[in-house]
Amino acid sequence: MEKLSKYRISFLLLLLVLVLCFVLNISLGSVSIPFKNTLGELFLGSIKNESWHYILWNYRIPKAFTAILAGGALSLSGLLMQTLFRNPLAGPFVLGISSGASLGAALLIMGASIFSGFVSFERIPSFSLAIGASLGSFLVLLAVLTVASRVKDTMALLIIGLMFGSITAAIVSILSYFTSSEELQRYVYWSFGSLGDLSWSQLSLLAGIVLIGILLSIASIKALNSLLLGENYAQSLGVQLKKSRYIIIVATALLAGSVTAFAGPIAFVGLAVPHLTRQIFNTTDHKILVPAVLLYGAILMLLCDTVAQLPSSANVLPINAITSIIGAPVVIWLLTRKRRMLF
Repeated sequence: MEKLSKYRISFLLLLLVLVLCFVLNISLGSVSIPFKNTLGELFLGSIKNESWHYILWNYRIPKAFTAILAGGALSLSGLLMQTLFRNPLAGPFVLGISSGASLGAALLIMGASIFSGFVSFERIPSFSLAIGASLGSFLVLLAVLTVASRVKDTMALLIIGLMFGSITAAIVSILSYFTSSEELQRYVYWSFGSLGDLSWSQLSLLAGIVLIGILLSIASIKALNSLLLGENYAQSLGVQLKKSRYIIIVATALLAGSVTAFAGPIAFVGLAVPHLTRQIFNTTDHKILVPAVLLYGAILMLLCDTVAQLPSSANVLPINAITSIIGAPVVIWLLTRKRRMLF
């Protein structure tokens, strides 16, 4: 708790920046809403323009909350994977869980034309796409947990997870080869990632799943700190490696799998934000890193979404592309400036 108190001002500043980014995000778009009117609607409910009220509460605010949840969840899952495997290149998708979600979505979208058109994609509700992606992610999670019970070496589990990802990617490629161009285009559009397609009910479900993942991560803080010094050291401190590994994998699956299911695959954030956070806070203590990566991830995703929605334009760029275009140069600059990578 002493360490947390030292960083209290930093966390308060991050919360302030998060609120400012949130208000900025919902103020900009194809329809420009003045900043003061947005603040008035949020805190006083005083906006008089009915169209502005509808745009804010039915589109922009749910999209902004989706960005906060997606950014925080992907960043935290990336931190969990990098610590579990003690590998700076590990991300939230190394276990193939995101690939499983992509496979579930691909079967739902592209399977219709392959299986004689028994199911038409137009007849499938949008919520079903999230369910299909969630089922794909859950099946891959079961396979990974089964393997984890038989494999003692963590690095072997990492390789096996990558192989699961390769298998699911290969199946998606086969589906893409045989599907119609229209359905292939729909799948490609889904793979770009989108934060603006969730209703309040879907957003509530996503928030519940992400909250469970965060609570499991908080419960694993002691194990995560111990794993940084090696599995033998962790065992000497009384950490149950097998149980801790299961909890970390399930937390990662809930965080990364749910975001992929509801918002599509979003690259870069889960890999880069943990590195940014370590460099800025200059610590490897997960009591600091867990809340910090949640805040930094949420802020980064809000900023990327603000850029993606092209203020005063009806066009919306793919969020998957914006996260890499904006984020990668920042990480390169920070790492070259620090000249040392914390891990």
